[in-house]
Amino acid sequence: MVIRYKFGLIGATDSHTSLVTAEEENFFGKNSTDEPQEKRAGVQLKKVGEGRLMNWQTSASGLTAVWAHENTRASIFDAMKRKEVYATTGPRISLRFFGGWDYQRSDLNNRPIENVGYSKGTPMGGDLPPRPEAAQAPSFMIAALRDSMGANLDRIQVVKGWLDEKDGSSHEKIYNVAWSDGREIRKDGTLPSVGNTVNVSEATWANSIGEPELTTVWQDPDFKASQKSFYYVRVLEIPTPRWTTYDAKRFGTEIPEGAPETIQERAYSSPIWYQPL
Repeated sequence: MVIRYKFGLIGATDSHTSLVTAEEENFFGKNSTDEPQEKRAGVQLKKVGEGRLMNWQTSASGLTAVWAHENTRASIFDAMKRKEVYATTGPRISLRFFGGWDYQRSDLNNRPIENVGYSKGTPMGGDLPPRPEAAQAPSFMIAALRDSMGANLDRIQVVKGWLDEKDGSSHEKIYNVAWSDGREIRKDGTLPSVGNTVNVSEATWANSIGEPELTTVWQDPDFKASQKSFYYVRVLEIPTPRWTTYDAKRFGTEIPEGAPETIQERAYSSPIWYQPL
C-alpha cells in the first residue's frame, strides 16, 4: 500500500471579520455581528442537527508559519509546496522539526540549529532519507521556543501514525519527548500536569511554571523497518485564560456554563514520512 496523500499542517481563523484577531485576549468573534459585547459568549450561533452551537464553543485561532529561505513571494510559495509549514492556535511559537538517521544530543548545541538539521536529514513536510543498513531507528531533532510575549512551554509530543503490515489498518501513538519543570514520566508514558497559574476571576496568569525553550533528540523505540509510518510534533503551552474568561472579566459577567476557563495553546508541525524501500 502506498501513502497517497501527504498533507502539510496550517492554521487559520475561519473568521468573517477581515480582522487578524487570533489571540484569546483580542478575539473579535467569527462574524462581523459577533464583536466583543456583554452577552456574546452565551448567544446561540447556529443550529447543528437537533442540537445547537453556542458562541462560547468557537475558538480564537490560528496562524500558519512558513520556513522560507527568504521573505519573498516565490520563496514562501516554494516552502508551502514542500510542506515546510506548521500551524499554531494563535501564539507565535517557533518550531523546528527534522528527521534523519544520525541526530545526536550534541547536535542541539549547534546554532542556528537548522544548519545541522538540513545537513543530516529532512525538515517537516518531507520524507525520511533512505535507511542506512546499520541504522536501527530514525532519530528526530526538535526545538521549540515560546512566543516572546506569550506563555512558557509545557511539553513536546511526537505523534506517530502507521499502517498495520497485515491488514492495512491505521494506528496512532503519542510520545512525550521533552517537558518542563523536572517532572518524571510515568511507566505508562503519561506525564503529570504542568500545573495551572491562571487566576480566573482576574483573567491573568504567570510564567512561573514551564520553560521558554524545549529541545530534544528522540529516537522511535517502536520502529519497524517494514512498516509505513509518519511522525509529527505537537507543542503545548502552559494553561492560559480562554477568550470567554477574558470577556467575563472585561464585562463583569459570568462565564457560560460548560465553557472552559483556560486553554493550552499549541503548535502542530507538518509530518515527516517513512516509506520502506
